[in-house]
Amino acid sequence: MDSEPLFPALAAPGPAPALTFGDRALTYAGLASAAGTLASRLTAAGATRVAVWATPTLETAVAVVAALRAGVPAVPLNPKSGAAELGHIVADSEPSLVLAGAGDELPEALAGLGRVDVVAEVADAGASGSADAGDAGASGPADTGASGPADAAAALAPSSPALIVYTSGTTGPPKGAVLSRRAISSTLDALEDAWQWTDADVLVHGLPLFHVHGLILGILGPLRRGGSVRHLGRFSTEGVARELATGGTMLFGVPTMYHRIAEALPDEPELVKALSGARLLVSGSAALPVHDHERIASATGRRVVERYGMTETLMNTSVRADGEPRAGTVGVPLPGVELRLVDEAEAEIPGDAGPEAVGEIQVRGPNLFTSYLNRPDATEAAFAPGGWFRTGDMAVRDADGYVRIVGRKATDLIKSGGYKIGAGEIENALLELPGVREAAVTGEPDPDLGERVVAWIAPADPALPPTLDALAAHVAARLAPHKRPRVLHLVDALPRNDMGKILKRALGKG
Repeated sequence: MDSEPLFPALAAPGPAPALTFGDRALTYAGLASAAGTLASRLTAAGATRVAVWATPTLETAVAVVAALRAGVPAVPLNPKSGAAELGHIVADSEPSLVLAGAGDELPEALAGLGRVDVVAEVADAGASGSADAGDAGASGPADTGASGPADAAAALAPSSPALIVYTSGTTGPPKGAVLSRRAISSTLDALEDAWQWTDADVLVHGLPLFHVHGLILGILGPLRRGGSVRHLGRFSTEGVARELATGGTMLFGVPTMYHRIAEALPDEPELVKALSGARLLVSGSAALPVHDHERIASATGRRVVERYGMTETLMNTSVRADGEPRAGTVGVPLPGVELRLVDEAEAEIPGDAGPEAVGEIQVRGPNLFTSYLNRPDATEAAFAPGGWFRTGDMAVRDADGYVRIVGRKATDLIKSGGYKIGAGEIENALLELPGVREAAVTGEPDPDLGERVVAWIAPADPALPPTLDALAAHVAARLAPHKRPRVLHLVDALPRNDMGKILKRALGKG
């Protein structure tokens, strides 16, 4: 049985700040009261699984914490999902209820579910951090602490399902990755070690709350540590500067956000000062171009650290806070995570094979998901013998173990002239050129080479786009001649998803 709750700070809540969304906030006492009351409602209703309408609000955070404390698996829903995707997720996960803010208008796809409006406000005394109000909420009949019915999750086995997070569905309908309490706690505790994360840290971010990055790392992470989070609601460089300048110590973002920061730095001295004072800047969900790394470091003296994870694995690697923040890498395996690179026959590539030895990343450890909901076939196919999860990500390793991801096996591995080429390193090289605003690299069939390298470029100045010859010469000199692009497509902008990842399958369509 689970001997430790996911959120120790809620066992004896006090006046310390927990969650801030704009001008709305909850202390730990207030969160214990609000989540405890909702957890009791879920228990009384006999809920077996709940959907959460995951807007970037206090209500979403309270709903997820309440479900975890009640031991009821939660399914975060992306409010921007279309009707077909929502319909599939609801039919697949079969939640008994949907949790939403009182003012949220839910789509027709959720009309068949019972609705519970989440109340994130508490009495003035509790909201201002009164220990009396918080203790009453935490220890009364509605929430009796670690041994009471509303906090039944504290007594559940570590393997019990906590969240069901749906994948992006790029190769078919989204699959529900079942994440256990052990997976969540092991990942967050490994990041505590890697990032020296403590209860004194104040995390700033503006990420959506329906996925691993924004919800598990960005909300549950601070709560597990006993620290606090300030959510921007909507990302802006002004918001980042304001929150970091007034007590924020950590910033989480995706490459699109850091690119906007890098672009704004020359004209926003207050942003430069705020970032310079931050303890840790973390980027994830996609590769951060080296060019943006260098611009931020040059202006602020702070280097962004990258980490690597997936919905199915949570976090696998990271650059450590006490390590070298090497641009272009995602660091080393986190404590408890085993990582190996394998060739096409799934034979392990030796660690001393050199930085040109490209292989698929496979991982195993307590951070892994339990299964794909209702998909035993997909679950079985996802694992190699020995319990190794096939990530589909291709990487190389530096001599000291730092991992460099070069792309996805399905879309970013280009086999040209007998070489295996990762699209990611070519994209980084192209982004070094002043005339390139965005870059993506794909492969296309070639009768001689097998595949040829194709560059998709959004120019910095559409009136003066870079030429193929200039791009090819730069890549050949910077990397190697066989990695140079042989075809150039100019576009206004690259298609991206909510996390800033380039949707390569959409390139050339429409």
